Amino acid sequence: MSALRDALRDLPEAVFADILEGEDSYLLVIDLPGATAETIDISAESNRLRIEARRSKDVSREFRFLSEERSLFLDVDLPLPPDADPTAAEATVERGVLELTVPKHAVTEETRIPVDEA
Repeated sequence: MSALRDALRDLPEAVFADILEGEDSYLLVIDLPGATAETIDISAESNRLRIEARRSKDVSREFRFLSEERSLFLDVDLPLPPDADPTAAEATVERGVLELTVPKHAVTEETRIPVDEA
């Protein structure tokens, strides 16, 4: 999981994200103000997680930008921990906060393999 923690540290300063670990899953929480379920796309491939999010800036015509620091688009590629199972991941967004739960692979008990005489 250290690779994922390092990748989160490399996100732009304006992006706030937390990674939490439970017994059975990981929880990734990312603040994406203005983003909705329709404007967020998440995919996983080869133990990597790709998150794309966009939002619009609705500004009255009475005003013009003097400073524009809020990003309109987030495009990140994050490594998943080796025991993460993205095929069963679930994501929700509420009030601009994305919560992505990625279960861990089920831990199997030791399996004995019989050896036969040839």
